[in-house]
Amino acid sequence: MIETPAAPSVLTPVRRPTDGMLRFIRYGFMPNRLRYCGGDDNRTLFEYGVAHVVDGGLTPLLKRFTGALPYLQLIARANGIADPFDDRVVEAYWIGNELLEGVEVRQMYDSLLARFGKQLQSRTRDLVLGKAPAGARPHHSFHVFDVHSRVGELEHSLDTLDNCRVSWARVVRLEGAAAVVERQPLRLVDGKLMLAPVQIERVTRQVGGQGFADDAQPGDWVTLHWGWVCERLDDRQRRALERYTLHHVRLANQTL
Repeated sequence: MIETPAAPSVLTPVRRPTDGMLRFIRYGFMPNRLRYCGGDDNRTLFEYGVAHVVDGGLTPLLKRFTGALPYLQLIARANGIADPFDDRVVEAYWIGNELLEGVEVRQMYDSLLARFGKQLQSRTRDLVLGKAPAGARPHHSFHVFDVHSRVGELEHSLDTLDNCRVSWARVVRLEGAAAVVERQPLRLVDGKLMLAPVQIERVTRQVGGQGFADDAQPGDWVTLHWGWVCERLDDRQRRALERYTLHHVRLANQTL
């Protein structure tokens, strides 16, 4: 029997049609700025994000994130949602919610096969495809821990995995464009991935005096992606992110 994490309801938040695109920018901006994914659009994406503006020019920019887009399309299709940038879908991929449980094993397997079947060698292909019946969900943590290193997207190192995953952190204090936070870093212990005890870290929250979580205060939970503060988290979201992250850590450890 496949053990999968129970997901909280996604029906409570009040969502606007533009929320999903703006949320995607919060997570896509920094890896785009570092030239890891998307087009050469980080300045434009940042301007959209801080202005909270969505128009017809934004969708083509977001579709250049070819690593994330197939997962968004899968989540949307499996749950009968027309727009892959619907906020519920975007939240499911980056943070986690019950839409992930609406993706059937066969749908996940077929999506991985279509995407990586010809790209990967036989043993590696079988390993990645086998994660679907093992319980993988189309969550960013799955892609980080079990896919990206095998398809050669980024240098494979523990620091890369730790920076690329979306993590949760509690704000300790603000220091200008930086925030000092408490966070559990990813570690490799006896050949297995695990989250270490909480440590103090200094991360970036603003560029040019602006950021995506300028309202975050000491004591608040926030998400981090590549050392960048993406957004504030409520308790439901924090629990979901932790749950799906730990689920995919366990899944990755099966084949390390």
